[in-house]
Amino acid sequence: MSHKYSAAAFLALGAAVLPLLAQAQAADRVQKKELGQDGQPTLIQFREGARPSSGDGAFVLREQLGLGSDEQMRTARLETDQLGFSHQKFDQYYKGVKVEHATYTVHARRSAVESLSGDYEKIAKLDVTPALSAEAALGRALAAVGAKRYMWQDAAEEAGLKASENNPAATYLPQGELVIVRDGRRDAATGPLVLAWKFNVYAQAPVSRAYIYVDARTGEVVLRDAIIKHAGATATFATAYSGTRSLATETTTGGYRLREYTRGLGIETYNCKKGNSYTAATDFVDADNNWTAAEYNNANYDNVAGDAHFGAQATYDYWKAVHARNSYDNAGAKIKSYVHYDDTPSTAAGYENAYWNGSVMTYGDGASTFKPLTALDVCGHEIGHAVCEKTANLTYSGESGAMNEGFSDCWGASVEKYTVDLLGLTGKSTWDIGEEIMKAGGALRSMSNPNLYGQPAYYKGKSWYTGTADNGGVHTNSGVLNYWYYLVAVGKSGTNEVGNTFSVTGLGLTDAAKILYRTESVYLSASSNYAAARTYSIQAANDLFGATSAQAQAVTNAWYAVGIGAAYTDGGTTTPPPTPTAYCASKGSSQGYEYIDYVKLGSIARTSGADGGYYDGTALSTTVAAGSSQTINFSVGFKGSAYTEYWKIFIDYNQDGDFGDTGETIVSGSSSSSGTLTSTFTVPSTAKTGTTRLRVVLSDASATTSCGTYSYGETEDYSLNITGGATLAPEGIAATTSSLTADVDATLSLFPNPASSYLQLELSSGAELQTVQVLDARGAAATARYDAATKQLDVSGLAAGLYLVRASDGQHLFVQRFAKH
Repeated sequence: MSHKYSAAAFLALGAAVLPLLAQAQAADRVQKKELGQDGQPTLIQFREGARPSSGDGAFVLREQLGLGSDEQMRTARLETDQLGFSHQKFDQYYKGVKVEHATYTVHARRSAVESLSGDYEKIAKLDVTPALSAEAALGRALAAVGAKRYMWQDAAEEAGLKASENNPAATYLPQGELVIVRDGRRDAATGPLVLAWKFNVYAQAPVSRAYIYVDARTGEVVLRDAIIKHAGATATFATAYSGTRSLATETTTGGYRLREYTRGLGIETYNCKKGNSYTAATDFVDADNNWTAAEYNNANYDNVAGDAHFGAQATYDYWKAVHARNSYDNAGAKIKSYVHYDDTPSTAAGYENAYWNGSVMTYGDGASTFKPLTALDVCGHEIGHAVCEKTANLTYSGESGAMNEGFSDCWGASVEKYTVDLLGLTGKSTWDIGEEIMKAGGALRSMSNPNLYGQPAYYKGKSWYTGTADNGGVHTNSGVLNYWYYLVAVGKSGTNEVGNTFSVTGLGLTDAAKILYRTESVYLSASSNYAAARTYSIQAANDLFGATSAQAQAVTNAWYAVGIGAAYTDGGTTTPPPTPTAYCASKGSSQGYEYIDYVKLGSIARTSGADGGYYDGTALSTTVAAGSSQTINFSVGFKGSAYTEYWKIFIDYNQDGDFGDTGETIVSGSSSSSGTLTSTFTVPSTAKTGTTRLRVVLSDASATTSCGTYSYGETEDYSLNITGGATLAPEGIAATTSSLTADVDATLSLFPNPASSYLQLELSSGAELQTVQVLDARGAAATARYDAATKQLDVSGLAAGLYLVRASDGQHLFVQRFAKH
């Protein structure tokens, strides 16, 4: 039997085959795909050598998610991180309407897409024409909130908002936005998708603020996503909880007030005077800037103003030093705190809460349960909500809401521990939350033993809450994340409540916090659940430390301990954590003027901003052969003027855990150039085979060594894999030490430093200084006379403190620091 096919038939057959071929090619590029509970991918990783171009992010999403003609992914923002990744974030739209909480991120490095992650909502068919107007829907939303008074009804608050945002059109009156969202009345994660009006409703009495979603067809409230999250229910200041502390203040009429502007756009603390109006709040003012207990430890608890100011200051410092994050939004956002807040000032009960309202920090004085809620871990917790809002923005309901609370507890503990270690504070317990504000003793929550205060230590196990109160038990079910974080940081071996034995090797809070922050800031999306947190935290550990690292193993085993996923295995066998060589710590105390912004050696090529004085880049490595000649590039980033910096770069060739052997200093030199510096060195043939440490130190002081804390600059560590070397290298390896090959200008020397009366200024080039200027710590000009004949600068009239000398020989600018006794 013969068959005949027309040309049209062949063309039709070809048209049908092409999409199948494209789908097959797309699938061939995928190395790993993880699915969520709705069957949609939450993480897609591409095979090396088959990774798509980072310029095709939107196309890759459409291809991998199988988007239909009615679906779009619109770019929301682009971020970069310290590991060299770019993260292009997309919002999902259906027929032009935004799908709430549905975001996807394209993670790329070196112009290639390595992975995709996020939450994609598969929408088969949905009518996007509302049957209810925005005005009618707002009426339904307000009826559901049922407040006595709203912020837009207060003329003073409306005026205050316009002034603070410098926008005459700014208003608290909710503006309706049409979105697609899951009906969260039964389950915010699995409820049906509906068309809804979204409103930001801020109630003044009783206080609340939330996104209210009203079904655009039925008028029913289908979801409430709280914006106000609750804690659960340079002066000297004698604070209530943290002793006498140094606080930055500013002068004002009558003395000094709790405001300072050395951190981001500032930290400001106000007195609500037991009222509920932010615009009526006033400054705390002290005449002599010595805020003593005799003045402030009074019946009104005015000493808690110092705790709020100190807590905001300490929290800012933690995020800056540990995560290189500039305030909660990473753009220097001003942190405003309001103490003595009371939502019902007509009563004498007192306000039993603290919260972040989406704009400012608010602290009540407590009543029967709490003392004033300004303890350090509470401050860290509440500002942690602000960080979450600006990163993952976890929906405040169900599992995502529990994780929102859990992240804030983790940050509260981390801020408290960092500050305790830094300042030697006493009376604080890292793994208890709110232990200082409880009138009856105990704590709000225990991260090391969640069951102690009615929280679960196991996913959907004992004490797990399944009701609808407290937004689905966000303050209860957060115990799972809290306990996981404790296990990752501290470690533990034992048997969990279902009888499974577990063993977690603790990493310490520094590594645990880095993993937690990358999980929240890079991978999680608004509707993520605990399963997603496991997937993404393991990926974060892989990014930072490597896929088989001790850190990745600890993260995995901790999730197993709390009932989410399996224990770590490698080929079916549990892999014991490695025992890496321990190196001395090295860190710059301040990056206010300079930081390392570029390091390149082989496949290590990292561009960065300030990293808080130290960056652990040991997850990044390159391979060098013993006996080979190598070139290393590096540069400094200046936040203001350029001035002389000292570079020292070390390699532990014999892998004995230090950099003190002969030849292990491969670069030692100085430069005032902000351009890329180049140095060559030879790896000795006697270097030990295997992985070792490369350390790069930038400092303003020539005496800085490979170990210890120094004043200004940064240290960065990387891994170096040496091949073809000795099995065991002797002490004192010979090597070539290289100097900087760059245009190194003359250096300016100041002595004595510190000085009391005069500074002698000398240029190494012998040239004459044409101009000399002194600047104080704020950058303002200070009065000091320079005598060109004697080359002396008269500093006798300056107050004690730190200053900058800014000088020029007519061709080059020099900036050096000095201290005045």
